[in-house]
Amino acid sequence: MPYRRIPVSTSLTSDLAEEIRSLVRRVYPEMLEYLELLVRAESPTSDPVAAAEVFRLLEVPLRELGFETRRMPGKTSAGVLTAFPRSRRRGAPAQLLLGHADTVWPVGTLQDMPIHEEGGRLYGPGVFDMKGGLAQLVYSLRILQSLDPAPVVTPVVLITSDEELRGDDSRRWIRLLARRVVRTWVLEPAGPGGAVKTARKAIGDYRLMVRGRSAHAGVEPEKGISAVIELARILLELDKLNDTDRGVSVNAGVVRGGTRPNVVPATAEALLDVRAWRQEDFEAVDAAIRVLRPGRRGAEIVVEGGLERPAMERTPRNRALWELARRSAGLLGIDLQETATGGGSDGNFTSLLTATLDGLGPCGGGAHAPTEHIESESLIDRTALLCLLLLSPHPLE
Repeated sequence: MPYRRIPVSTSLTSDLAEEIRSLVRRVYPEMLEYLELLVRAESPTSDPVAAAEVFRLLEVPLRELGFETRRMPGKTSAGVLTAFPRSRRRGAPAQLLLGHADTVWPVGTLQDMPIHEEGGRLYGPGVFDMKGGLAQLVYSLRILQSLDPAPVVTPVVLITSDEELRGDDSRRWIRLLARRVVRTWVLEPAGPGGAVKTARKAIGDYRLMVRGRSAHAGVEPEKGISAVIELARILLELDKLNDTDRGVSVNAGVVRGGTRPNVVPATAEALLDVRAWRQEDFEAVDAAIRVLRPGRRGAEIVVEGGLERPAMERTPRNRALWELARRSAGLLGIDLQETATGGGSDGNFTSLLTATLDGLGPCGGGAHAPTEHIESESLIDRTALLCLLLLSPHPLE
């Protein structure tokens, strides 16, 4: 697209919104081609070399746009990619564009799930979660470069490569940048009907291990301590912590124990998934897990794990971003809605430290499923909306 500077008003208006939408529509075919390149670069979390290819595809346009890029390798993943404008005003506030390069799909998935368009939809592994959001990120920055004046809040970029797992390599970089920005825009896919995500549950993973004492189940069972029975008792206690009304869930998704039917089992374990809308509710469950005690003398309980992602709650500063997004979408004639989801994202980390709005990526569906797709033309309005948000001043007015 041309990089001619287009004078625009410093205030957000419907005329500016339409001008931006027109610019996005002009580059839409190019954006689709770029998105297909990103999707063809298969990038499972477990393959750092493959995921790094997505970093390369992002670095090229970002450098052309005047950003200085840097990679920080991870221990088990491709690490993170950051991008900062080479020329930026000293002391100017900054805003973070946050996304991830990894997908759940192994290399070779394209053979069974080829990229194709059908019925106004673009299908392919990772196109919705979240290569579409990455394409929006790049093209929103391209559109902004053609406008005059530039955003008063400096855009910076962070792309992770382990979001689909625990985020062990990236979380410290996320927290570091979140402390230095006034707001974060997360390019995760949109919710149903294009809704942005204003709340996410806290997520924790636990491993409960019970140690008992083995014995011959037929000859002298009284000398044994069944770890399986003890674990069953504990799981029944934990089940009482589930609270549908408050959105608290404690799920024992994997249970293992014992070796043979005729042996009193000496060991048993359960893997737990714990989620809650409110951080304080999660912490109450966490405390209850950590004070578990065996019911029989001689048995032992060991607890490993804990909080993986804190809750993204509807705090006042997050509500302010939501209201800004709703008003900005209105300038485009869009009745933007909000939603909450029990799934996690990197936005869970930023929300503790700065204002955060999630789910700004394209509309679509089928994340992590063979039907994964985006509504192709949703890229136009979603990119235009992102441009308006990036142009918004701070503090919010």
